[in-house]
Amino acid sequence: MAAARFPTVTLPSGATMPKFGLGTWRMGESARKRADEVKALAHGLSLGVTLIDTAEMYGDGEAETIVADAVGSKRDDVFIVSKVLPSNSSKRGTISACERSLKRLKTDRIDLYLLHWRGSPPLRETIEAFETLKDAGKILSWGVSNFDTGEMEEVAETKGGNACATNQVLYNLTRRGIEFDLMPWCRTRKMPIMAYSPIEQGRMLGHPALGDVARRHKATPAQVGLAWLLRQDGVIVIPKATALAHVDEDVAALDLKLTADDLATLDRAFPPPKKATSLDML
Repeated sequence: MAAARFPTVTLPSGATMPKFGLGTWRMGESARKRADEVKALAHGLSLGVTLIDTAEMYGDGEAETIVADAVGSKRDDVFIVSKVLPSNSSKRGTISACERSLKRLKTDRIDLYLLHWRGSPPLRETIEAFETLKDAGKILSWGVSNFDTGEMEEVAETKGGNACATNQVLYNLTRRGIEFDLMPWCRTRKMPIMAYSPIEQGRMLGHPALGDVARRHKATPAQVGLAWLLRQDGVIVIPKATALAHVDEDVAALDLKLTADDLATLDRAFPPPKKATSLDML
């Protein structure tokens, strides 16, 4: 499979990570579905996907074991993202949580480790823990998730905070609030955004505008929603799919190129923000 089909983004450190990957939110919650979840991730890897996003919260850690089973012997070819819960984000708690994630993931390092959302422990403690883990080679980069612009400013002002690699946030055509202030803040610092729930868990797919654009390209509404995100510099997209056909559909979005007319249609249907809004979260 052509490397160009799976582009990368550059982190502030100069390291690169894949621009497209597979998410695992809500995986690991049903033993009955486990085999299908492993198969879906393994299928994505067989198609050339090399990024998987997970978290200790997902399935109370079970999603990380699903990732381990799907990756198997391909660990060196996969970029793994995981997250520490805010309740575990003290210095000691972060280090312990990372050790547990490493064990569940059956790996010696996590490529990118995120603070899942802002908690009560001081940010300086979490960042100190991240840097300790980096020095030990147990994580290669660190970042945050669900941080608004003010919280990103606080990260930047905290000792060591300039090593923050990314902010993973809710972003899709129906959730464009970050375009007003958070995205410009990150772009100024050459910090990519990770977009989770890129098709709003399917809720936006019945919108007529998505259908119109999809028909122009003989594509699906989901592919249009993903292509709209993928066309943007510095945006990483991590859809979740547990059916093999949906994995195929998502990966095919990499080949969909939207036209100026398509983008105008989508802007009319899903207008960009005109003022600052509170950060959306799921």
